[in-house]
Amino acid sequence: MKKYQVVGIGNAIVDVFAQADDSFLELMGIEKGIMQLVERERGELLYASMKDRVQAPGGSVANTLAGLGNLGLKTAFIGRVHDDALGRFYAASMAEGGTDFVNAPVPGGELPTSRSMIFVAPDGERSMNTYLGISSELGPEDVAGAVAGEAEVLFLEGYLYDKPKGKRAFERAAKLCRQAGGRAGIALSDPFCVNRHRADFRRLVRDLDYVIGNQHEWESLYETDLDSALTQAAADCGLVACTRSGEEVIVLRGDERAVVPVKRVVPVDATGAGDQFAAGFIYGMATGRSLEVSGRMGCVAAAEVISHFGARPEADLRALFAAQSLI
Repeated sequence: MKKYQVVGIGNAIVDVFAQADDSFLELMGIEKGIMQLVERERGELLYASMKDRVQAPGGSVANTLAGLGNLGLKTAFIGRVHDDALGRFYAASMAEGGTDFVNAPVPGGELPTSRSMIFVAPDGERSMNTYLGISSELGPEDVAGAVAGEAEVLFLEGYLYDKPKGKRAFERAAKLCRQAGGRAGIALSDPFCVNRHRADFRRLVRDLDYVIGNQHEWESLYETDLDSALTQAAADCGLVACTRSGEEVIVLRGDERAVVPVKRVVPVDATGAGDQFAAGFIYGMATGRSLEVSGRMGCVAAAEVISHFGARPEADLRALFAAQSLI
């Protein structure tokens, strides 16, 4: 039996939330609804502009691990923080949430801990402005064989491909996991990330065991319409999941196809919807559920997180699954 049911590798980012209307976003030159990487000076300017800030540990894969911890799985996170106030806050918060933060905060003259300034519009749409800081230094030396090789399931963050060292860390983790009999997969992260790394991601879809993305990401990856993109993806990859912003979720494995209905709700805050879909879906996959049930679990987890402010679940997800007769 492996030490960890799910291990994630990704950017360790402190999320800083604030409400903002469209006129504020326009004034500050913030493109609505996407994630933008910013330099340190821009990050400090945006941070200073935020009113009534709320701070929480974040990062896409780390948010997914928080959902999996809520569901009772044993999890670990491979990430990099500085030994500063935000880094110590991040490491302690992950541990308190039940996820092993396996890399100690780095002392010395390193870059500061990463942070993402997230502006939430009245319609729930979020605009993320991320200063990567020390996360941009995550490398293969941060990936211990005793962690990646002890994972039943490894979940990788596509954003890591924005830095060469992150790419090598990512590939080392996947190799260690799969050589030891585990399953490795990736979240495509966003269509802009896919555009930047299309050739690498096309190769990864063929090499990994599962891939999770939304409609725009899959269309960007294959540069075609969704039906054609998913047909190609199903031929390339063992297991494919596609979310569609409130429309039915499509899950494919070879010739198997499940179409999962979604109950549309008006989001309080859409932050973390994709991350928690991944948590529910990976939980179903890791515990041997069918494609349809795994997809439904993802939808339930996503609906929970968009019902409140913040990117991590507040309710007991197992109780919500039980209420839907999923467990």
